[in-house]
Amino acid sequence: MSDPLGLSEVVTITRDLIRIDTSNFGGGRAVGESRAADLVERLLGEVGIVCERFEAEPGRTNLVARWPGRDRSLPGLLLHGHLDVVPVDAAAWTVDPFGGEIADGLLWGRGAVDMKNMVAMIVASVRRLITAGEQPERDVVLAFFADEEAGCVLGSQWMVENHPEQFAGVRDAISEGGGYSVTLGDQRNSRAYLLNTGEKGVLWLRLAAHGAAGHASLASTDSAIVKLAAAVGRIGALDWPVSFTATTTHLFERLRELTGASAELSPFELAALVGPSASEGRAPERRERHDALRWVQGERHPGVGHGDRRRTVPSRATR
Repeated sequence: MSDPLGLSEVVTITRDLIRIDTSNFGGGRAVGESRAADLVERLLGEVGIVCERFEAEPGRTNLVARWPGRDRSLPGLLLHGHLDVVPVDAAAWTVDPFGGEIADGLLWGRGAVDMKNMVAMIVASVRRLITAGEQPERDVVLAFFADEEAGCVLGSQWMVENHPEQFAGVRDAISEGGGYSVTLGDQRNSRAYLLNTGEKGVLWLRLAAHGAAGHASLASTDSAIVKLAAAVGRIGALDWPVSFTATTTHLFERLRELTGASAELSPFELAALVGPSASEGRAPERRERHDALRWVQGERHPGVGHGDRRRTVPSRATR
């Protein structure tokens, strides 16, 4: 697979996947993953990997293949990704979110990070290894799921419940997240390799407000809607209390050792050395603290009035 621009195969595959809109709006509304699955199936088929397609609903395609290993008595390895992406407000982008444009040395588009990039890595790696005549030691199952962005109901959950035989013999799995490397502060040659030891949870609450009923033509001084909006505003402005688990405390201790940071440095300042707020221009203190917390413990935000879009904070809210 060659590209006239001289791009590597993994970049080309990522770009081509980005250019296929697979938006998942939640609540059963989605563009569908079938066209993206077509591309992956074709690319793997070119090197002799035969894929099987499974659909809980028309267009919601799950793709699975098994790459036989040399010793099939060994436990198998699952490499998996998802083909859907969260919705996008194109007006808020400076590039076409489904254009797969390359600018400033980066590939831009919905799915470039979550997670058409890793889908492309899996496909490109398998193609390269097979072309080089390599065979894995154990069976490798390749799975590309639908519906991850809306709870996996039509994707991995449905596959496990309805087609568990596709994962027979698999003991370990690799997918997005779980660990990555970071540059430590200004020490450009110093790296830390982080491991994911847990996942943040979610707590959904239903708010109810009460006020005086009346005719809509009359002004109200006791509106339940206004009270509800004010409550949401107070939640959003709340500076949430933070407590650190033993694992997080150990992380801070190791970061101090690796960076040589002063003992007086707060956990938030320490996390900022390697977190999203570590940039040329420092953000205001509260934003810096927020970014550090987001890096360490995950984002906290109220999700209001956007259906089943539970994975994103919308740029526009309506009710």
